[in-house]
Amino acid sequence: MVDQELRDKYEVVIGLEVHAQLKTKTKIFAPDPNIFGQEPNSLTSPITLGMPGVLPVLNKEAVNMGILAGLALNCEIPSRCKFDRKQYFYPDLPKGYQISQYDEPICINGYLNINGKRIGITRAHLEEDAGKLVHAGADGLAGSSYSLVDLNRAGTPLLEIVSEPDMRSSEEARNYMEELRNIVRYIGVCDGNLEEGSMRCDANISIMPKGSKEFGTRAEIKNVNSFSALQRAIEYEIDRQIEIVEDGGQVVQETRLWDDNSRETRSMRGKEDAHDYRYFPEPDLMPLEISRQWVEEIRAKMPELPSAKRERYQSLGLSEYDANVIVEQMGLALFFDKVLELGANPKTAVNFIMGEISAYLKENHIEITETKLTPENLTELINLIEKGTISNNIGKQILIEDMITNGEKASDIVEKKGLSQISDEGAIKEIVQKIIEANPAQVEAYKGGKTNLLGFFVGQVMKETQGRANPQTVNKFVKELLEG
Repeated sequence: MVDQELRDKYEVVIGLEVHAQLKTKTKIFAPDPNIFGQEPNSLTSPITLGMPGVLPVLNKEAVNMGILAGLALNCEIPSRCKFDRKQYFYPDLPKGYQISQYDEPICINGYLNINGKRIGITRAHLEEDAGKLVHAGADGLAGSSYSLVDLNRAGTPLLEIVSEPDMRSSEEARNYMEELRNIVRYIGVCDGNLEEGSMRCDANISIMPKGSKEFGTRAEIKNVNSFSALQRAIEYEIDRQIEIVEDGGQVVQETRLWDDNSRETRSMRGKEDAHDYRYFPEPDLMPLEISRQWVEEIRAKMPELPSAKRERYQSLGLSEYDANVIVEQMGLALFFDKVLELGANPKTAVNFIMGEISAYLKENHIEITETKLTPENLTELINLIEKGTISNNIGKQILIEDMITNGEKASDIVEKKGLSQISDEGAIKEIVQKIIEANPAQVEAYKGGKTNLLGFFVGQVMKETQGRANPQTVNKFVKELLEG
């Protein structure tokens, strides 16, 4: 671990290449279903297998999704893009080449604003995914010296999003990656599941002396499948490169693999440059002309983006923290939006969502969509509290005990259990008087200056009424009778 003083001598330069699998029904150039988790090699066709004589046919929905993502990332959408053959030879790439985009991608010159800083996006281009190698010792395979090939993933449409080398810390890179995932999920083009590999990240990292204008030699880190792993991998690689330079060595341009178990990177292969792939135009696919009308039709379908949603939430009185937490969980945000549409008080709604509901979801490791709570039922509960029909504490109780687990309506629960709030002042005053008479020692102590005992009397009244007494009325009469 390099100490901070040594780190302060260097500036870190980070760029990310993010591959997002697009949620089309079929693959990008073949009719095979685009589904995760099926039996190995069950989603293939002659096109996917690279059989002689087969021809690719471009999936228009993949193009639509690429344009939508580009617009969400503030990219320009050129009027023409084309596909190219990228030559490389791996067992999980049957054709011996990948259909990708090289010098004329579908999206260029974009950016994301991350905590007030603009991170440039060089390009986003469409391509097909390769298959997957399953090595001995993984997925329950016995043995130690062989691998099997699963081609279900081959041909899955990918959007590769390439950032500028604008990030200067692992935290900044993580924030960029998290916001990128939020965006592709909210616009519906990718589910953003890093664990399943539907979103994958390669990090290019280099260091240079503070004040230098010339970037150092970069290393590319692959196999990063979580936000925390991305941050750990970058931190390790920064230290590794600083140690090499401080010892008088030179960083080698290479591709390195991140091992999250040993928490270190290790050399995988020499890093290829573009010319190593021998790109040339894909002869079986014509260049694609993208009209401005096409782009504007897709732009018109753009849903609210995460950044706009945060701003709207804060304009309703939510804190920056609460707004960020809700937006990070898309299901929770969509639920909250529906509650707001139904007219619920935003402050009361967010208190429930950030309090009891979030705690329940975290404790049970589930999403809000996996509960039986509906926006309509939560709105009704909030309205009952606002009208004074039930107390806030009773609301919290029935929310967790009944509504989340059973999907019952708040009004039905209140009626069935007799939980309506006692607001009759005469009845409440009578109960307060009874509690005061039953606790003479506490009354004497209160009158002797221990005014914090006010809470004791209020608590006893609420206990007597099973939490149903109107708290404001209780407070008023407790104070009045103790000091009268």
